[in-house]
Amino acid sequence: MRWAYPLVATCSLAMAARAGEPAPPPSDSECRPLPPARMPLSFAAGEVLEFQLDALGIARAGNLTMQVLPPRDGKLPIQVKAHTNTFFSKVRRMRGLATSYLDAVTLHPMRYVEDATENEVRKTTSVSFRAKQRRVEVDYKIGDSAGQTEFQSAHDALDAAATVYLMRQLPLEKGRELCFDIYGIRRLWRLSGKVEGREHVSLAIGDFEAWHLAGTAVRLDNFRHRREVHLWISDDHRRLPLALIGAMDLGAVRAQLTGVSRPGEKALRAEGRENLKW
Repeated sequence: MRWAYPLVATCSLAMAARAGEPAPPPSDSECRPLPPARMPLSFAAGEVLEFQLDALGIARAGNLTMQVLPPRDGKLPIQVKAHTNTFFSKVRRMRGLATSYLDAVTLHPMRYVEDATENEVRKTTSVSFRAKQRRVEVDYKIGDSAGQTEFQSAHDALDAAATVYLMRQLPLEKGRELCFDIYGIRRLWRLSGKVEGREHVSLAIGDFEAWHLAGTAVRLDNFRHRREVHLWISDDHRRLPLALIGAMDLGAVRAQLTGVSRPGEKALRAEGRENLKW
């Protein structure tokens, strides 16, 4: 698998957006509903996924974990922890904890909370997803400043964690088109793309046959802000999110799976093999 391609594509996309008037994302009517989540779930309470974060195409930036917590009151909580390492902290220091409370049947988020510290500034967010009203309500605080905002969504509105776990349950086939809204950084983005096909993925924890999903996220209040996104999901009963490539203000960021712990299964660890190079 060639990791360099998404970086080049992301840079090209950013340059194209600056060169002329950006194209709008799909309209609400064009953004068709996602198919229902398949059952049974490919994951369960107690699953822990560990990722290595790389930034700027050259530097290891930190670590991220995603854990499925025990269900409660019809909700399935997904907890995400992330922090930068000593090296990348010279560029940006970040430590955060977020939890997405998913509907246990649809896997759509009902609530999302985030508590992060970036360069010594604390940022907290509480997001409510009103699926019937297609509304996303956001309360946030950055340092001593607080604010509220509200967005109208198309058929599906997700957060980043919910996106990963819902994609693990969707029926995937080459060419299948996907479109939904995703909350991120106090904004709502429309992500549209498709399943590129099956690819062989070689990681430090093993070799996998995987589905490659690719799309573009466009900020709904400013079409010039757009990010290319790539996700690889293993084509087996575990449907593991093997790698995710996106972008932030500093450039492209990659999350690569390095550890898997699942109830009743032998844990996988990235040991004894060299990590992929950019």
